[in-house]
Amino acid sequence: MSLTGIKALTFDTGGTLLDWHTGFRDAFAEAGRRHGIDRDWGQIANRFRRMSMEMMLDLGEVGPPEYNFDDAHARSLEALLGEEGLDAFDETDRYRIAWEAPHRLAAWPDVREGLAALRERYIVASFTLLSYRLVIDTSRRNGLTWDAVLSCEGLGVYKLLPEAYLRATKMLQLAPAECLMVACHPFDLDAAAKVGFRTALVRRPNEWGAQVADSPKMPPSGTYDLEVDSIEELPKSID
Repeated sequence: MSLTGIKALTFDTGGTLLDWHTGFRDAFAEAGRRHGIDRDWGQIANRFRRMSMEMMLDLGEVGPPEYNFDDAHARSLEALLGEEGLDAFDETDRYRIAWEAPHRLAAWPDVREGLAALRERYIVASFTLLSYRLVIDTSRRNGLTWDAVLSCEGLGVYKLLPEAYLRATKMLQLAPAECLMVACHPFDLDAAAKVGFRTALVRRPNEWGAQVADSPKMPPSGTYDLEVDSIEELPKSID
């Protein structure tokens, strides 16, 4: 499909580029081993992800945000451990799960080379719910290079609010139609499309791990301007 006029690609980062499930699952599992506790850590990691994500979407709708994604991780973890009967997890465990794990997340294998190829032709920006520090640390760890980091922390409003997308385009000095929103989350793409972004779905079948029931249902094929299985497919898919 022709995407003539695209000047920038704005990337969801937390799930589209980073394997959060493995990072959190392994952090929970390591804490469990320290205390002799055996649980379904993949399922608990997914609960943790949902809880923290729900704290961030549409943040700023009724007033200036009072916390960022790092704070959401810490607060969600406290609530989750109480609900799951994991009070044995001490301050060391909590720090490793809520701070160290997300700041050390690995990128999917296709990300580094895919972004590098795209930067030869387009502005490539991280447009994310993640905090600036999260993007900095994970980008340095994975060798990712950006032209811009548009964290909602700095924009003052969070996706899925329309104003978040419009402020991102204003920062890039581009019209929405000149921006391609790239994400594995339909809700992000749908919100971007409503304000005029072009959209590219990146399929991440393992984003939620092996638990098929935990994976959100994908929309029918053809819903978005592009649908690919890796970032490396994007440079040759955009005309």
